[in-house]
Amino acid sequence: MKIVEYPDSEMMMMDLADTLASELKNCLLTHDHASFAVPGGTTPGPIFDQLCDVDLDWSRVHVMLTDERWVPESSDRSNTRLLKERLLVNKAAEAVYVPLYADAREPEEKLGALSKTLTPELPVSVMLLGMGADMHTASIFPGADQLDRALNGDDTLLAMRAPGAPEPRITLSAKVLRDAMSRHLVIVGGEKRAALERARHLTPQEAPVAAILPGTTVHWAES
Repeated sequence: MKIVEYPDSEMMMMDLADTLASELKNCLLTHDHASFAVPGGTTPGPIFDQLCDVDLDWSRVHVMLTDERWVPESSDRSNTRLLKERLLVNKAAEAVYVPLYADAREPEEKLGALSKTLTPELPVSVMLLGMGADMHTASIFPGADQLDRALNGDDTLLAMRAPGAPEPRITLSAKVLRDAMSRHLVIVGGEKRAALERARHLTPQEAPVAAILPGTTVHWAES
């Protein structure tokens, strides 16, 4: 694990956007397309605002989420909605979106079809991850109902339910996260930095983010 520290989050978001864009461009030099997996939540929004205006052959970039709340796109808790409002606009509107949600009451109803759609995108070319203060990443939460399978199984996608998550989630498995060709983790603030340091000394069962730390570049700013 490599940690890159920044004087402030604004500079971090700009620098990380440049890094991600450069890695996508390099991938497109040798591949027909690049798959790009990103988190939802509030932290990556400024990165998306920078990336969406980058000169890139976006029509050959396939964008997906690392995880999604099982809510319709009309919900303000939808990661898909965030992605379409902040990343898949301007120049990046040409990107191919690979969905992680389908219209169904429960995620299990669509899990097989969504997994099949994702298979051609693997291994993920460039991945950006976030982390919660509880040391979850994607939607692999401590205490989740399928935690062991998410950490150790061969699944592409899993439906997850956890005490700290108000609705069901769908998430890429730890195997898919680990297999990414390039992987970045972005965190802001002292609380998350402290959580990251704790995670380095815990098991993935206790701190799921520990499962993906080897080989990951962590980007951190205090505020």
